[in-house]
Amino acid sequence: MSTLTAPSLRKNGKQWHAPRTAFRPTSNLTSYASRISAQKSAAATKSKEREMKAEKEEERQRRIQGIKDRRAAKEEKERFDRMAERMHRKRVERVRRREKRNKLLKS
Repeated sequence: MSTLTAPSLRKNGKQWHAPRTAFRPTSNLTSYASRISAQKSAAATKSKEREMKAEKEEERQRRIQGIKDRRAAKEEKERFDRMAERMHRKRVERVRRREKRNKLLKS
C-alpha cells in the first residue's frame, strides 16, 4: 500500500525536483564511429576558424602598414619642406635624390 496519492508527488515533499530515474551507465554512450565523425567535424570547424582569423589578422596588418607608410611619407615631405625653407630648391632636390639612392642601396 502506497502513501503517495499521485505519481507526480514525492514522499519527501521535494516536488520541484525532477523525478529520479534508475542509473544506467551505458544509456548515454555513443558509438566510436559517431564520436570520430563528431571529432572530424569539430576539427574542420576549428581549421576554418583559424583560417578566418588569419585572414582577418592579415587584413588588419595590411591596414596598419598602409597607415604607417602614409605617416612616413608625410613626415618625409614635411622634412623636405623644412629643408626647402633654409636651402635652395635645387640643393633640396639633390639631397632628396641622394637619400633615395642610399635607401635603395640599403634595401
